[in-house]
Amino acid sequence: MAPPHPHPTHAPILEPALVVILAGVCAALHVGKLPPAVPVLQEALAITLVQAGFLLSMVQLAGMSAGVAFGALADGLTPRRSMLLGLSVLALASAAGGAAPGVAWLMLLRACEGFGFLLVVLAAPALIRRLVAPERMSLVMGLWGAYMPLATTLALLAGPWVLAGLGWRAWWWLLAAVCAAMALWLSRAVPASAARGASVAPVAPAADAGTAASAAMPSLWKRLARTLAAPGPWLLAMAFAVYAAQWMAVIGFLPTIYAQGGTALAEAGLLTAAAAAVNMLGNIGAGRALHAGVSPVRLLVVGFAAMGLGALLAFVAWPGAAPAAAPQPVLPAALRFAALLLFSGFGGLIPGTLFALAVRLAPGEGTLSTTVGWMQQGSAFGQFTGPPLVAWVAARVGGWHLSWLATGVCALSGLALAGLLARHLRLRASPSAVPTR
Repeated sequence: MAPPHPHPTHAPILEPALVVILAGVCAALHVGKLPPAVPVLQEALAITLVQAGFLLSMVQLAGMSAGVAFGALADGLTPRRSMLLGLSVLALASAAGGAAPGVAWLMLLRACEGFGFLLVVLAAPALIRRLVAPERMSLVMGLWGAYMPLATTLALLAGPWVLAGLGWRAWWWLLAAVCAAMALWLSRAVPASAARGASVAPVAPAADAGTAASAAMPSLWKRLARTLAAPGPWLLAMAFAVYAAQWMAVIGFLPTIYAQGGTALAEAGLLTAAAAAVNMLGNIGAGRALHAGVSPVRLLVVGFAAMGLGALLAFVAWPGAAPAAAPQPVLPAALRFAALLLFSGFGGLIPGTLFALAVRLAPGEGTLSTTVGWMQQGSAFGQFTGPPLVAWVAARVGGWHLSWLATGVCALSGLALAGLLARHLRLRASPSAVPTR
């Protein structure tokens, strides 16, 4: 058999690293597909608000329970193979979910989608690291940090139209087809030979075939132990948890909040999509700021402070004039929407910064996916607990006007974690610190 041609015969449509980012977007569409569908599912399947909260977060069950283990598995599978497997799982689970007879089956298949989602997004940073030159790493990781808000925006824009015209089952099947097509594109755009490159450190390249990779890398348990013994991954995971809890709770229920206020489904989706879209600007801005030399801790402080203030202004309300009257918003609708843009836009500085820090704080070669897995486990815990908690508070008090209390606790916790990260980075930079390899 003749060896493959060493150079492609035509230029690719996108560079391989961008195809990897798009694969992450396709995976994240399965997280973002539910918010616009919640009002439809409440009518079609008679689900309660708290059940809707668990449907929003069930896709994070796998990440919450085993994110770090899946990260270590992705390091062992090799990133490219892990992403292809994850996209295939997502396609199958979403296709089956479209035929689910009730909410119990839908929740189970949402959990299966969570496993596929993990296999994609945990491996992507390690694959990007192999495809991108070191001097471009902060910029590209800033783009990668935008994969979730971009997917949420696309789902919120397209979802209402598909849901109104074809129903929620067709929405599930459409996204299954998208993931299947993305798996094919990734397999062609990022061949195994390209995925073996290592651009960050002069280590031996990991083969895309299982036996060579297993021989060259530490065992799964050693990767787990090495990652969990280092303080950096813990701080990153906790920071991601308190960020994700408030962002998913607010953005996830925003279409429902608007719909309960009498806003049409398509318009509610458009307004929520705008709030999610500005989060991308924060992610990309974080990459550019880090590339320009801005302190990552400063970006985290600005992000968490803006999220706390934005949620407060968006949800705080004065008590009604009469005892039975509902609390009245402090700000008019236009200013409350501006506060949501503040919440989401500046909040986008946080994931972009945390992903860039993961490259620096991973405890050694062969543990980047494991470190990102631990971060994803923190993120999944936040996304799993945030929406049901906010929904429970709203159900107890009869409205969304106290949601800022839950998000405020998360924002203050994030500021404290930013301070701990600053201390950790100073210790690593000190001359007496022993470098981690």
